[in-house]
Amino acid sequence: MHPLILHTSHRVGGLELRLKPGYTTPDMANLLGKLFSQNQSASFIRGARGVVDAANAHGPALEGKTQEELQAQLAAIKERTGGTPTTDADIAEVFALVREAAHRTIKERHYDVQLIGGLALAKGKIAEMRTGEGKTLTALLPATLHAIAGKGVHVVTVNDYLARRDGAWMGQVYAYLGLTLGVVSSSGAYVYDASHVETEEDKARDEEGSFRVFYDFLRPATKKEAYTADVTYVTNNELGFDYLRDNTAYSADQIMQRGHHYAIVDEVDSILIDEARTPLIISGPSGDAEQLYERFSGIARTFNEGEDYSVDEKQKAIQLTDAGIHKAEQALNIENLYTEGGMKLAHHLETAVKAKALFNKDKEYVVRDGEILIVDEFTGRLQPGRRWSEGLHQAIEAKEGVAIQKETRTYASVTFQNLFRMYEALAGMTGTGLSSEEEFYTVYGLDVMVIPTHRNIARIDHNDLIFQTADGKYRALTREIGRLHEKGQPVLVGTVSIEDNEVVSNYLRDAGIPHEVLNAKNHEREGELIAQAGIKGRVTVATNLAGRGVDIKLGGARASEEEREEVRKLDGLFVIGTERHEARRIDNQLRGRSGRQGDPGETQFYVALDDRLMRVFASNMLARVMGTFKIPEDEPIGSKMITNSLETAQKRIEGFNFDSRKQVLAYDDVLNTQRLAVYRDRRTALLGTAEEMEARMQDIIGDDEASRAIYDAKEAEIGDEQWMELMRRLILQTTDAFWLEHLEYMEYLRRSVSLRAYGQRDPLIEYRREGLLRFREMEAGIAFQVREALPRIMPADDARIRAEEEKVRARLVAASEGGDESAGPVAPIQNTGPEYGRNDTVTIRKGEETQTLKYKKAETLLEEGWTIVD
Repeated sequence: MHPLILHTSHRVGGLELRLKPGYTTPDMANLLGKLFSQNQSASFIRGARGVVDAANAHGPALEGKTQEELQAQLAAIKERTGGTPTTDADIAEVFALVREAAHRTIKERHYDVQLIGGLALAKGKIAEMRTGEGKTLTALLPATLHAIAGKGVHVVTVNDYLARRDGAWMGQVYAYLGLTLGVVSSSGAYVYDASHVETEEDKARDEEGSFRVFYDFLRPATKKEAYTADVTYVTNNELGFDYLRDNTAYSADQIMQRGHHYAIVDEVDSILIDEARTPLIISGPSGDAEQLYERFSGIARTFNEGEDYSVDEKQKAIQLTDAGIHKAEQALNIENLYTEGGMKLAHHLETAVKAKALFNKDKEYVVRDGEILIVDEFTGRLQPGRRWSEGLHQAIEAKEGVAIQKETRTYASVTFQNLFRMYEALAGMTGTGLSSEEEFYTVYGLDVMVIPTHRNIARIDHNDLIFQTADGKYRALTREIGRLHEKGQPVLVGTVSIEDNEVVSNYLRDAGIPHEVLNAKNHEREGELIAQAGIKGRVTVATNLAGRGVDIKLGGARASEEEREEVRKLDGLFVIGTERHEARRIDNQLRGRSGRQGDPGETQFYVALDDRLMRVFASNMLARVMGTFKIPEDEPIGSKMITNSLETAQKRIEGFNFDSRKQVLAYDDVLNTQRLAVYRDRRTALLGTAEEMEARMQDIIGDDEASRAIYDAKEAEIGDEQWMELMRRLILQTTDAFWLEHLEYMEYLRRSVSLRAYGQRDPLIEYRREGLLRFREMEAGIAFQVREALPRIMPADDARIRAEEEKVRARLVAASEGGDESAGPVAPIQNTGPEYGRNDTVTIRKGEETQTLKYKKAETLLEEGWTIVD
């Protein structure tokens, strides 16, 4: 049966709705599912027509109004609607005001399709908008609509660069309408402030704001100030860690966030799906690192695959053989690894072998300045501050011979799923959301709306080319890039890893083809390099998602219309993928870099039979056929059967990863119920009224008459206010002590319940049952500890308690800033030297290289390891 080809175009409510060209579906069920989604989108677009028409009708009247009049009109809408516009007429009026403000400030006017995208976001949906359709501009509409409620809007980005770029670029629109803007990133917090910026700098921002960060518009501020702004641009990691930090606070002024009202998640598939398997964990040292890591790393080096262990590439797991276990027992000089060492030694051995077999340098991680830095498998970016959990990171440190960091204990944790499900309203935008619509709806209750493109799609997606070997693939790739470069057509090569990135670069260098290289090792110029990838004859080799969020304009970011037209005549940007990714979304995101706003473009994937996806999932039949007919290694074949086989493999992996994330979520849901209860009790102790505190103390004391008598006597002796303050601090300290112990127990329980499946018992049910029993014990323990402490509490203890709190708080903050086991942020730069003005000239150095420039331009370099020379 031949796959069905869907390539249609029809008009809905005066707008043209197009399904993606070349969209193939292997079976009828999948086709019907996609048609249902498209019909759902079509229905939404028909309903959006009224808002679009009403917004357009407001346009002429707004053109003649002053800034003050526009601000007054927005304020009137806020007063009339109580800060929550819900009718189409009110939404259209707000959208029209934002469009007028954007046109006056950043010289951009929202297209009708962007208004539809904004409406989808405003109504709590995911807007799938193709690359180059202006998602950053679209987000202004719903952000402003929800910001007038005065409860704060969070626009969540995937990295610091995008948070700062969008804050400095879009901040002028919000400011024009009288709204404030904050930026929170791992390297600091800012508020938008254009009061001290020269006209030339503002003009440059309008031209280059899409790919450069203009720091002059961002005034350094506290995180609390940034979160207090009407709209806050924040990275997903900082948002999560600030939530956890707020719930380890010991005073009201340490709390930074003010609630979870409404969030727009940019690159929603990356944040809510790709990163959802990894929880955010604040952790700190638990004691001296044991010397077992180096010992077991040495043993693992002597192990041979197939003899001492086997590797399951599909599951990304290893299995020790009896021979391997025996070899380890001989090396350790013990008779039985499991009886003499317990699970501890067995765990160390498995972790060391896993580090050897499954984690490769310059693919899963890089070594820089004596540190192991994780490489994000989806974006190819380095993740400083992040550490793998359960001793894996230490095992890799031992493998690479770098300093082994101390083991840690968890202070607080949360998954992205449960973090974002706390919002009263949630929306997201991406270029590739439809293939994951089931997960978005199942986990977050979000529908995916496919937004039509502003112009017809002119990109050509060529069939995959299949080669026998990676070497043949790279040789053919190099030939094709040389041909395109000679022709003048710009080329963007997307690679799946840093290792692959450098291999391609070496082939091009040997062939004498000039090119730019962009990967996690040199991401400093990411936005600039990607923005200029459309220059005539330019060859850019980048990890798949490098520069995500930056448009590639034909001819380059600063090109004239004549230069753009010249590149259009050369067939536009040619995007080449060197390997298929595990997720179809990543492939589609790479394709989407070409053909923006109706520009011409071409895409093609080069696949080798020894690529991981082909090696694990494809049949060996093709290799035998190519060998039989003696097809040269660098000669491709085009096989629809293989392309379909690849897509089937991708779907299977996506399904496996979805199941994995559902499993993570199912376990975290158990802990999340407990987490919310503990954090609620903490908030009551920290911020609760006298009545709420009295109710909390009643829960703790219960029917214990002796404790009630002591409590009343102490209250009368010390005074209501001072006694209540002492009780708040006692509850906070006791709760934290018991909660940390409970988290450790739950971690241990989760690891151990998996073995109960052998006894025909469901591990999740066992985890839920025992976790609840332990939580009840913890609550009873907290109450007992507080009651026991009542007779000994004296006013003189206040200073001692405060000092102890400061110590605990400092330890928690240091842990969250210095890195965590699973997903920590970049540690903020501490400015302990002399203060510099923004326009002061400074000299900076990195290695042998030095530069002299203004301090405001040096700030980004200082974040990347440069230091100021006194």
